Amino acid sequence: MPKDHARKNDLAHLKESLGIKHACAIALLDHPDADERDTLERYLAEYVDINTYREAVDHLRQEQADPRNQVLCETCGWTNGMVCPECAKGCGCEYQCTGWRHEEMRAATGDWAERSDGCEECGASDSEDPYGACVCNDEEEQAA
Repeated sequence: MPKDHARKNDLAHLKESLGIKHACAIALLDHPDADERDTLERYLAEYVDINTYREAVDHLRQEQADPRNQVLCETCGWTNGMVCPECAKGCGCEYQCTGWRHEEMRAATGDWAERSDGCEECGASDSEDPYGACVCNDEEEQAA
């Protein structure tokens, strides 16, 4: 009994907050993928031209089928629509690129911390390997 009461409350909340009909609220509540359900709710809440569950699902499927939204790099999560035309890799894994796309994405995500893959002068890595460590600063200190 309480489960049905909670479902009634959830349906009433969806209908009231999103301004959708009862059948659309049921379809949204019964949508099988929770992440997609959140996206569909966001579409219904934010987009003035999306008023039904079917319109929201159609828009979601269009976005999923768009080649620009296909993942370019599994490591950084950049999509084909975010590709940088100025660097070899073209994705967010390239921290040395100073191209406009990287600046744009850093500003959008707040990722202003520069990651270093090693010393720019000698190419030594930042790993824990003592034999591969950078000694550029040590050489400068010894010369002084």
